[in-house]
Amino acid sequence: MNLSPNSQTNLYGLENQFNELVKLYKKDILPSKILLSGLKGIGKSTLAYHLINYILSLNEDYQYELDKLTINPENRSYKLIQNNTNPNFYLIDVNLDKKNIDINQIRTLIHNLNKSSFNSKPRFVLIDNIEYLNINSINALLKILEEPNENIHFILIHNNKKILSTLLSRCINFKISLDNQKIKEINDSLFEKKTSELINQDLIDYYFTPGRIFNLLKFSNDKEIDLKKINLRDFLLLLINNSYYKSDDKVKSLLYDMIELFILKNISLIYSDLSSYFLTRINEYKKFNLDDESLFLEIKSKLLNE
Repeated sequence: MNLSPNSQTNLYGLENQFNELVKLYKKDILPSKILLSGLKGIGKSTLAYHLINYILSLNEDYQYELDKLTINPENRSYKLIQNNTNPNFYLIDVNLDKKNIDINQIRTLIHNLNKSSFNSKPRFVLIDNIEYLNINSINALLKILEEPNENIHFILIHNNKKILSTLLSRCINFKISLDNQKIKEINDSLFEKKTSELINQDLIDYYFTPGRIFNLLKFSNDKEIDLKKINLRDFLLLLINNSYYKSDDKVKSLLYDMIELFILKNISLIYSDLSSYFLTRINEYKKFNLDDESLFLEIKSKLLNE
């Protein structure tokens, strides 16, 4: 299964948010600088791709199906985005080699936006994971956000991490949130099975977003781990002892999530100095992108008692 946001032709759970944005577009008052903020993996980027396809597919064959909230995979604009050749769409995301969004990516974007448009359709700039913008790339981005070219829409994806107020102030913020029942329904729809049939209840947090659940299932499938037969503590030890986090940032993120879940599920830890100590350290390691092997080994020794 592929859960990449650009390939999701169905939109689950975000009907109200999508319809609100469509209504603004129909009234010709859709903001040109939109910030979609919420938990990572909740569907913000998928929502953005659906809005973009709805607008770009107007007056094309195989238009967006509003009644079903579905992208038609035969639509030309959709296919061009899949092939990274749509002249009306620009994607900026984390540079995996440098683990950030650097200024050269923004400079390339500015260069492309200054070119003449190939058609009269709106152009869209989607910037995912904006918390990875460094100070130089933010300053360059602010300049084009202040005076964007005509008929260009910026959609920024914010995962509820700290970002500069100057960037926030340039955008209209749409906060995306779902209650735990809605998240459960989305997960069941996406995976065509109840998550309780795929994963040990001990590993599930009701607020685990569809993206997080998918990463967990993909990892277990790759490593041939039976998630129905392993508890949370043993799963954490498996990740740490085999150093799976070293080669995959998604696994590292999953490990951090699971450690926090372990603390929350153990009443004796919640109000202890030990939990406060580790939660503080985890935040520091995430914020400053520190080498976390020593942290995980300390967690193994002091928190997991091994």
